[in-house]
Amino acid sequence: MEEAKVLEAKDGTISIASAFAGHQEVIQDRDHQFLTKAVEEAYKGVDCGDGGPFGAVVVRDDEVVVSCHNMVLRNTDPTAHAEVTAIREACKKLNQVELSDCEIYASCEPCPMCFGAIHLSRIKRLVYGAQAEAAIAIGFDDFIADALRGTGFYQKANLEIKRADGEGAIIAEQVFEKTKAKFNMY
Repeated sequence: MEEAKVLEAKDGTISIASAFAGHQEVIQDRDHQFLTKAVEEAYKGVDCGDGGPFGAVVVRDDEVVVSCHNMVLRNTDPTAHAEVTAIREACKKLNQVELSDCEIYASCEPCPMCFGAIHLSRIKRLVYGAQAEAAIAIGFDDFIADALRGTGFYQKANLEIKRADGEGAIIAEQVFEKTKAKFNMY
């Protein structure tokens, strides 16, 4: 049996890189299985005209919780990306607002909105297939990721971003202070 590779971080946490021979192959096979389901969802969404070629699967304890595809066209909703739809459906099905015991498999690298939803849902692991450039190459707009990468020439929308001045900014900030006692966050 292969000896485990133990790594200790500066903060004292310990990670075990490989507990036994073949561990990486088992993880790779498992990832392939669930990623294949996400890709099947992507094809399904295109075939039925619901949206673009994107699929996502939320998994908990090696069981598929939900399998969804892009629903932008069907729902007339630009936020109905596969990952966001899968997170919404998984939260409903599990009756919880966080998915910290779940993983998500996405057919394509998530856009910033989807990555934000994944982060906010506390999903513990993300596995994706294609890079965002594959979607950009066939005309999908991922200008935020493009801008973050410093390329910026795929941007299709012209969007001005400005923080409100004066009283608008003050009253918007006050809502957080005035309501903080009503929310117990995670």
